[in-house]
Amino acid sequence: MAIQKEFVVRYRGDGHVRFKIPSRATPVQVARLISDNIAEIDGVISVNLFRRSRKLVIRYHESDCSFISLAKKMHAVLATLEQQGWFAPQSVVEISKKPSFGLKHKLKTSKINRWLDNKITSAKETAQAAKILGKLSSKGPKALINNPEKAIIDFLNDILVLYLIKTHWTRITQQWLVKPFVHRYEWLAMFYLFFLLVRSRKPK
Repeated sequence: MAIQKEFVVRYRGDGHVRFKIPSRATPVQVARLISDNIAEIDGVISVNLFRRSRKLVIRYHESDCSFISLAKKMHAVLATLEQQGWFAPQSVVEISKKPSFGLKHKLKTSKINRWLDNKITSAKETAQAAKILGKLSSKGPKALINNPEKAIIDFLNDILVLYLIKTHWTRITQQWLVKPFVHRYEWLAMFYLFFLLVRSRKPK
């Protein structure tokens, strides 16, 4: 059976479609290839492939890419990957032959542990960045003494901008820069945010 026939539509709304996908589309490398190729389709906003629950969720701009157009381009992407042998049964067999690990390894590689590691890393990065911003922003300790309210607001604005950039960095580099017109509203929001930040720094 062609791989395209195993992608079954489970939900379809305005600019949103969800597929049930086969198990041979869930190995890490295969899932990454599917997500990356679909994300390059004009009009696609985001692609999320959930390997454990075997779901593929796509959000797109219907003005730039209709559902029919999206389906045709997905069909071509899956056909190409299938021709390259990514959905071959031996790939699934090789994955199933991986050695099983004990409870300690499972806990170490569990989602909860990975989530905690990511949060700890993010906290360290944010704390380090906040330390740097504290030294560079405004006019240093003198500004805090002269106008504590403005100094604190400026500092919090810096933290907010830093957090927003850090949160959206992957989308900025992989989607917004690649398709600036498709993501024009996101760019407008970013420019307006920087405008407000610069405007708040001007002396009254």
